[in-house]
Amino acid sequence: MTVSAPQALQRDAAQDPSRQVPAPVKLWICSNEDLAPAMAGVLATHWLDAHEQEIAGRFLFERDRRQYLVAHTLVRRALALEAGLAEAELVIFRSSRGRPFLQPPDGGLPRGGAHLDFNLSHASGYNLLGVVRGHRIGVDVERIDRDAFAIDTIVETFTPQEQQWVAQAAHGRPRERRVLRLWTLKEAYSKARGLGLGLPFDEFAFDLAEDRGVLGFWPPADDPAGRWRFVELEPVPDVLAAVAVQAGADQDAVLQLHHGFPWGRAAPHRIALPEPAEGRRGAPAAR
Repeated sequence: MTVSAPQALQRDAAQDPSRQVPAPVKLWICSNEDLAPAMAGVLATHWLDAHEQEIAGRFLFERDRRQYLVAHTLVRRALALEAGLAEAELVIFRSSRGRPFLQPPDGGLPRGGAHLDFNLSHASGYNLLGVVRGHRIGVDVERIDRDAFAIDTIVETFTPQEQQWVAQAAHGRPRERRVLRLWTLKEAYSKARGLGLGLPFDEFAFDLAEDRGVLGFWPPADDPAGRWRFVELEPVPDVLAAVAVQAGADQDAVLQLHHGFPWGRAAPHRIALPEPAEGRRGAPAAR
């Protein structure tokens, strides 16, 4: 009888509990409307740490405070499910560049060993959270309703070849979609690296398919390996999302997309991850 790779890994893990079965990349898309304001406030009171509570109290506008509370209670709920710890017990620290990380307790996490990486993005009422074991992940979400000035400003951050590709699209939604596809991918990659906007967006480039998908990737000089999986999604109409996850031989090439706040047990939408985009050297050729 032929044994598939996942079956073989599960069999080996059963024989040797120290071996980890590769886990899928998990993604949650949650709108602010998926969690009632009163409930978000109650959960935040019990789950968020002092630093998060302080930030939540600084917002002048209720809509911004609500976005923050939904996003950060989403993080704690999803991480609690993955890590096997209570939401309030999770210790989240931030790098010098502000990227959050989960600090595992002594002895590792009850579920998932020592390393569980996550990344959060939110925009205009939508929150996107990515979680992966053993690797680094970055996510970004954007709504296609940016004003023309913002779109033009974004384009100026791209490489000349990317700017040329954008210019080939008709004005209006087709052009905006191309701009935001590139922007979300660049944001996701930079956030996975832990660099944020500290990485100039004209120092790396993407070649994208007409509809969806990464055809080529030219990493910055400080990323010699350059092996990443990139996913483009439109989980909600006119809401674009991008995922960048470090590729590894031990990785389950599946993404599980969850909708809404993680209360129930609804089955996620399973999406096959593309093959790793191998980093190329030299400037991409103009189309």
